[in-house]
Amino acid sequence: MAVLAPYACRPEQSRGRVHPEAPPAGRTEFQRDRDRIIHCNAFRLLEYKTQVFINHEGDLFRTRLTHSIEVAQIARSLARNLGLHEDLTEAISLAHDLGHTPFGHAGQDELNACMRELAPSAGGFEHNLQSLRVVDTLEERYAAFNGLNLCFETREGILKHCSLKHARQLGAIGERFVLRQQPSLEAQIANLADEIAYNNHDIDDGLRSGLITIEQLQMLEIFATHHAQVTRRYRNLDRKRVIAETIRAMINTLIIDLTDTTQANIRQHQPDSPDAVRRCPPLAAFSPPVRAQADALKRFLLENLYRHHQVMRMTTKARRIVRELFMAYLNEPRLLSKEYRRDNDAEQARAIADYIAGMTDRYAIKEHRELFQMNGAQV
Repeated sequence: MAVLAPYACRPEQSRGRVHPEAPPAGRTEFQRDRDRIIHCNAFRLLEYKTQVFINHEGDLFRTRLTHSIEVAQIARSLARNLGLHEDLTEAISLAHDLGHTPFGHAGQDELNACMRELAPSAGGFEHNLQSLRVVDTLEERYAAFNGLNLCFETREGILKHCSLKHARQLGAIGERFVLRQQPSLEAQIANLADEIAYNNHDIDDGLRSGLITIEQLQMLEIFATHHAQVTRRYRNLDRKRVIAETIRAMINTLIIDLTDTTQANIRQHQPDSPDAVRRCPPLAAFSPPVRAQADALKRFLLENLYRHHQVMRMTTKARRIVRELFMAYLNEPRLLSKEYRRDNDAEQARAIADYIAGMTDRYAIKEHRELFQMNGAQV
């Protein structure tokens, strides 16, 4: 570990764990958090959860697991550049999608709609809040407590977004949303590393799928600039490597710009501790020109990839699967194993949401088929 900056989080100064534990031997508290995340059930299940393309559509498309690993790599590089705690940044990055549903954002949106329409007293569904619920409650690995019992700083970073209503119910971990403060710089960096990773690997997957083209991407300044540099430097390079080199250069530019802009913001506000960071405006940021280019890329991907008719067809099927599973379990809880049955209606809806959110794509498809088909004919 390089020398930490004054504003970096330090494991020996952590706000601690909900359930006190003896200090770990041979590793820091933040290393212990990272290790617990890697070994938990929810992390392994990310291998079979959709990023954009459902897992069985192709072996080379990203999944939630490969996405999380790419986020962690980018975030560690940024943390090293800025003198932040790399292990904490990595732990946050690896855990940020643990609460994601099957079928990506389509599954998340439909599960939230089901909760709000069919069980309004249960409080909807937020995947960031679900990630925190996974590490705080749902994982069952340790004798002394439910969840992973992670440090405050790791839990703070996992909860990237949260409604004010839920924040008020979370105590200290939700306080910053009420006070309109920021998380640690490690958490801010992990959040932007997530954006860098998914924007750029969605270009790669979109081109591989044939749903978007290089010609379309040439309309974007951030892609066109780097693509031109690559083709000038390597005149006879095949298409596959041109794409890889272009995306590699884009990621490098974004990391450098984010590092430089964040360092300038730190110099301006001069935080001397993690708590000082929390009281500052957001410090981790891109420069305005690069922010504009990144936003243009996000808009392009939304219109041309995420809303492509082939993706939308799968999205429609995914939402139907999630809704029909939710309604079936809600109408007849005995379809669930005993561990997911509750006496209270709101608690029952939440347990169903926990069950569906924990499913992989293929398990959700299998469960839907078993509930709604008989001898190959849909009921």
